[in-house]
Amino acid sequence: MSALTWTGLLAIRLRTARGAALALGTLVLVTAFLAAAFPRGVDAYETRGVRHALGAAPPEQRTVEISVGRGDVTAADPAAAYRAAELGRQDRAIRRQFEEPLRVSGDQSLYGVRTAKALNARDSWLPRPEGPDPAMSLYAVADLARHATLTRGRLPRGAASGARTVEAAVTVSTARTLGLRVGSQLHLPGLTVRICGLLTPHDPDGPYWAVDPLMAAARQDVSAGTPPQKYWRAGLLLSPQDGPALTATEGEPEKFWRYPVDASALTAQEAPRLRDRLVSLEHGAALAKVRGVAGGGALADSAVDGLLDGFARMRVAVAPVIAVAAFGIGTVAGIVLLMTGALAAARRSAELALLRARGASLAGLTGQLAAEAGAVALPAAAAGGGLALLVVPGERVLPSLLAAAGTGLLGTLALPLRAAAAHRRPRSAARADLATARPSRRRTVAELTVLVLAAGAVVALRRRSTAAGGGVDALVSAAPVLIGVIAALVLLRLYPLPLRLASRPAARTSGLTGFLALARAGRAPATAGLPLLALLVALTTASFGGSVLAGIATARDRAALTAVGAEARVFADKPLPAALQRAVAAVPGVDDAVPVRLSVQAADDGGPPLYLVIADPPAYSRLARATGLGAFSAAQLADPGGDRPLPAIVSPRVLARFGRAPMALQPEFGQLVIRPTAVRTDTPAQPGGDFVLLNARSVARLHPDTYAEPANGPTLLLLSGHSLDAGALRAAVRAHTPAAGPPLRLALRSAERAALADSPLQQGAERLYTAAVVAGAGFALLALLLSLLQAAPQRTQLLARLRTMGLPPAQGRRLMVLEALPQALLAAAGGALVGAAAIRLLSAGMDLAPLALPGASGGGALGAVRLRTDAASLILPSAGVVVLALVVALAQAWLSERRRESAELRMGERP
Repeated sequence: MSALTWTGLLAIRLRTARGAALALGTLVLVTAFLAAAFPRGVDAYETRGVRHALGAAPPEQRTVEISVGRGDVTAADPAAAYRAAELGRQDRAIRRQFEEPLRVSGDQSLYGVRTAKALNARDSWLPRPEGPDPAMSLYAVADLARHATLTRGRLPRGAASGARTVEAAVTVSTARTLGLRVGSQLHLPGLTVRICGLLTPHDPDGPYWAVDPLMAAARQDVSAGTPPQKYWRAGLLLSPQDGPALTATEGEPEKFWRYPVDASALTAQEAPRLRDRLVSLEHGAALAKVRGVAGGGALADSAVDGLLDGFARMRVAVAPVIAVAAFGIGTVAGIVLLMTGALAAARRSAELALLRARGASLAGLTGQLAAEAGAVALPAAAAGGGLALLVVPGERVLPSLLAAAGTGLLGTLALPLRAAAAHRRPRSAARADLATARPSRRRTVAELTVLVLAAGAVVALRRRSTAAGGGVDALVSAAPVLIGVIAALVLLRLYPLPLRLASRPAARTSGLTGFLALARAGRAPATAGLPLLALLVALTTASFGGSVLAGIATARDRAALTAVGAEARVFADKPLPAALQRAVAAVPGVDDAVPVRLSVQAADDGGPPLYLVIADPPAYSRLARATGLGAFSAAQLADPGGDRPLPAIVSPRVLARFGRAPMALQPEFGQLVIRPTAVRTDTPAQPGGDFVLLNARSVARLHPDTYAEPANGPTLLLLSGHSLDAGALRAAVRAHTPAAGPPLRLALRSAERAALADSPLQQGAERLYTAAVVAGAGFALLALLLSLLQAAPQRTQLLARLRTMGLPPAQGRRLMVLEALPQALLAAAGGALVGAAAIRLLSAGMDLAPLALPGASGGGALGAVRLRTDAASLILPSAGVVVLALVVALAQAWLSERRRESAELRMGERP
């Protein structure tokens, strides 16, 4: 064929098959968009995760600090090394040593001279809580005016060389604590400091002030002597020109430069390089360069590399779970694209067979089909990939381009390769019915190979677990998909058997629709099994992914409940106000408010302390049943009367430590002799602890006077209910918080639950997994829709013929439904069963803790988070397949009823 002929045939094909071309283009565009968006989505949530890991850390953990002690200053004039001009020159030189991606925040940087050893102030008017003198740290730092507002007085000025009196400013908070004012003088060993100004920091929580809190506020410390004594520590802010004056003191002055790391532009791909830069700065070649500037004894220290290590561990722990979703949706999308090509080849089988019979070469025919498909698939893939690059934020472009290109290539080659395989030799037309087709030996070998791979993947996943580390293992990540493929191949082999068995009794009945529907289902071409393969794999992937998301939600709910013990928890270090219980019980959504006396008892065996829980049995048992934490019957704590030991419910560890023999406890209101009668793993007041639960009425009977004293009242209030009004509850707690004394604290299960999902790395991974599950379910429905539309013209013509012979419309609709149901029901039932089986097989190897709980890379306090079968995830996608099949069948019958039979019967004669 000439180039003109090829172009002409291509143009004619695209004009006459606009619907097929549009469908293929749309499918490839959506698939290419998803394929290109996936790696960019991973990059986006990982980048947010690393920025959150650094941004949420305390200021002292996200700075790089370089220091040089006095003993490491070897200049001829040591005092000159502490001058402000020299420190500024060194600061600029050190900044030039930082290489990308190590970026520092210039406006929060700090350098100067400080005393490593505090100096005691001997002035008698200073406060001394328990006797020792206040200890002062001196700071001669730069840029003080840019980071504070002068409230009173003026900024310190540099003293003359050799002077023994210097000026200093203090913050308003420090002045208030120590009783300082402008003009106050502090006499330190070797130096007198006069207060010249009071400052208010602009950003007390920023790195400039918060890394060394003494600069911003005085604090109370405890001496190391015996007995320990409390004393005040504070910081005095000198002029940067007074750095040399500190060398005359006993404070062991040192030069320092502090640089907060700027993570606002950091990406996940740069995180390993940033860690390498920091390690080199602390221990390697970069430190040698810094020492060439700051001095031979310079030391660099930073906690940022530790934060990056924590992010890397979380990233590695999450990656295998996300890889399962990636392999699942990728396989389903690939199968649907291949199925589309196979269905197109089956639809054009007569045309292609005629071309081969008339002498068309296999290479020429394959090339023509590839050109037809490529003219649609390649531009669609380019559009989908470009759209993903525009819409989805991310750093890397190449993985997305490769994914889109692979999608376009698969969409281009699916039709020609299938056609080439089916028409290798010209052959006479023969019907290949699904019910009578015999699998070839090649197919048997391929299926056995997939079976071996699936078995190996399941065994590897159960042995290794996704939390074992070591990165992503392709075989392990593909385990759910391989299980779905094996199940689909088994069902494809078994599918003809029930059709043959059901068609025999149907042939003997007088009705038409049942026999005709089964006969048409059995006489469908062998390629009709491809949608079943796509459906089953897609449903297995969607069900498995839905169970993963359900397992994550369940784990977070359990962790939040374990942290709080109820829907809400109000507690304090002292007895709660008596009116508080009535106030919180009136809050909307609160069903029950249970007061509890919770005290800590030292154990006689020297082990961990015991938590003594004293509550009213009926109310507390309702709470335990409502929360699922150690449910019990109130009768188990019934008062025995007299001097007999009180029945107690204890934790397993308490029982293991002390057995079931009576034991004595000594709480604040008097001695109690208890005897364990029941064991529970948890209790709402102290989930998972070493607890002893007693009847409050029994304790009140034994010690009526001391038990009723206000000082021995309940310290804990546990609330149960649904949809608690958090705002009203907080308002009630604030209203009953005493002005003097310890504050009341409120913990909400909903707030704990929200905090568990606060990590951007986990949020992004969960959203990506959700999108993969939704896309898998969408591809499943698309596979069914394509298979139904493939046979729509033949079914329409059949209905038209039957209507001319007197078939009622109701029977026509019944025929359409019965013909569509076998494959849909088989796929739905098989998808649900295989999904449940995959969850049972793989749950032992899937640890969801990295996704469910922040900071958990393989369990934690709650242990490993395993998959749990979620009924909705199994049933809803399968039910959607059946509903879609029914809707399409009924819609086709409805449309056919409104068209003339002559038009339907002459459909194939149209040019």
